[in-house]
Amino acid sequence: HRRLVRARGIRPRIARRGTPHGSGLGVHRYVVERTIAILHWFRRLRIRWEIRDDIHETFMTLAAAII
Repeated sequence: HRRLVRARGIRPRIARRGTPHGSGLGVHRYVVERTIAILHWFRRLRIRWEIRDDIHETFMTLAAAII
């Protein structure tokens, strides 16, 4: 991703894992990754069986409520 960002003329400031960066970026990164990992405990969300988006969203909401 860094290479693609540099190709567009943007200086990348993507936080690397486990290193202090001091820019304030990535403060919530691990919280989001941990939340997604917990949602994958629910097999129905890990392997998407529902074709309809509204049903899948309902199961996501239910899982978030259980968590």
